Amino acid sequence: MNKAIGWAATLLALVISTTALAADRVLMVVSSHQQMGDTQEKTGFWMAELTHPYFALTRAGLDVDVASIAGGMAPVDPRSLAEPDSANQRFLNNPATRMLIDHSKVLAKVDPKDYKAVVFVGGHGTMWDFPNNPAVNRIAARIYDKGGVVAAVCHGPAALLGITLKDGSKLLAGKQVTGFANTEEDEVGLSKVVPFSLQDQLIEAGARYSKGLNWQPKVVVDGRLITGQNPASAHQLGLAVAKAVKGA
Repeated sequence: MNKAIGWAATLLALVISTTALAADRVLMVVSSHQQMGDTQEKTGFWMAELTHPYFALTRAGLDVDVASIAGGMAPVDPRSLAEPDSANQRFLNNPATRMLIDHSKVLAKVDPKDYKAVVFVGGHGTMWDFPNNPAVNRIAARIYDKGGVVAAVCHGPAALLGITLKDGSKLLAGKQVTGFANTEEDEVGLSKVVPFSLQDQLIEAGARYSKGLNWQPKVVVDGRLITGQNPASAHQLGLAVAKAVKGA
């Protein structure tokens, strides 16, 4: 009898431990949009804005899933692979991590109760398929409403523009945020190509926008809302999300 009780106690402890571990999970969301406006250029998500936070999160002991708007193979902006990046190479050369973007989850089919945080990865593709997307709005609102973390980097904050919480308030209202700056968009020559100015729309949505120097890291933490300005901010954003999740 005592042996049976011991086995039962061990099994229960294992179940509790596994459940706790599974709860420490983060969803990263990337764009499925591939065309840069009316140009002939391709776009998609920015690789380092996925890989740098991904490794910061996994090093902190968090499990990470990747979803895209359409699911399946998520398009990488080719410009984001133009220069060597050790995190990108590590991610792409490992079949287990490469599979996360080659076979990304369909965002609309994701259950938000499985995640403590959602991170919206940047890249110009997000400017077309993140804003006011029903799956984006639903999943982010539910994660935030249940005490989770919502984060976005570079153009990723385009996802935040239409999020309404269960009390009817807008997620961005009165929140301190950052995101890809108008001056940075001007420098890459895409201000007249993107469908709107991210900086201007964040302000219009009621956010308290601030920016740092172009291409320098800047992360803004306002409670459980975390935003990064540009690709250089991706690693620090991942660290901030990990800290917020572990702290919760």
